[in-house]
Amino acid sequence: MREVTKPVILIGTGRSGSTAVHRLLSQHPGVAWLSGLCDRFPRKPRINRLLMQAIDLPLIGLLLERRYRPSESYLFWQEYARGFPRPFRDLVAADVTEREKKILRHVLAESLTHSRSRLLLKITGWPRIGYLTECFPDAKFVHLVRDGRAVANSMLAVPFWDGWRGPMRWRWDALPPDQQSAWEANGRSFVALAGIEWVMMQAAVEKASHSLPASQFLQIRYEDFCAAKVDTMRQVIQFAELDWTPDFAHRVERYPAKSANFKWRTELTESQQSILQEVEQAYLEKYGYLS
Repeated sequence: MREVTKPVILIGTGRSGSTAVHRLLSQHPGVAWLSGLCDRFPRKPRINRLLMQAIDLPLIGLLLERRYRPSESYLFWQEYARGFPRPFRDLVAADVTEREKKILRHVLAESLTHSRSRLLLKITGWPRIGYLTECFPDAKFVHLVRDGRAVANSMLAVPFWDGWRGPMRWRWDALPPDQQSAWEANGRSFVALAGIEWVMMQAAVEKASHSLPASQFLQIRYEDFCAAKVDTMRQVIQFAELDWTPDFAHRVERYPAKSANFKWRTELTESQQSILQEVEQAYLEKYGYLS
C-alpha cells in the first residue's frame, strides 16, 4: 500500500470560499480526496479508493464526479480520532496519540491510487496544523483567507452557526480577555461575535504556522482566486508540487468563480458594518482589506 507523502491540506474558516477552491483542486488528476463515501463507510476506506480509480475512467468518470463531491468527512475523522471534528480549542502535536498517528496514516493512504498518489484534505475552523504535522511532517498547508466582514455576514445567515448560544456555550474556546472586552463594549453584539470568531481563527493559524517553513505554508485570498483564478491556482499547484496539466488548466479556466463579498455592505446596517471594522481591524489591515 502507498504511503501518504506531502498531503495538500486546505484550511480556513467556515464560509471562506474553501468549498469552491477544494472542489476545483479535487479535479487535478494527481490528487485523491475524501468523499461522502468516507462518512457512509468510515470503516471501509478502500471503497473511496475504488471511487478514485473509477473517476479516471472515460465517460463514467464524469458522471461520478457529478455524483460524488469532495468532503471534509468529519464522521470519517471521528471514527479514528474522536476529538478531531469538534475540539473546543486548536489541536496541537501533543494531542496526537501513537494509535491515532498510526491508524490515520494507514486509513488515509487507502484512498491513494497509482495515478492519484497525493492526498488532498480540507479542514475548516481550527487549523489543526500542529496535530496534522505530527501525523504528516511533510504536509503542505494552503490557508485560504476571505474578507472577515463577508465571512461574519455569511456566518450570521447559516443554520449551523452556534454563536447565538454565546461564547459560554459555543463550540470554540472562551474569548481571550481583549476579545471579551470588545464583545462587552459592543453590547454583546452577535455581529461582533461573528467577527471575533474570524479573528480567533486567523490568530490560531498565525500561531500554528509560525514554525512551518515557506515550503509548507501558502496563504492565498479568496478574492484573488475569484479575480484571477488561473494565476492563483498556478501558484497553489506549484506550491503543492503538482503538474500543471492541460486538462486541469482547461478545468480551471471553465470553473465558475464569482465573489459575493459585496453582500455584507448591503445586508448589514452601517452600525453593524462599523462594529465589524472595529473588531476585525488588525487582520483586515494585515490582509489588505482596508487599503
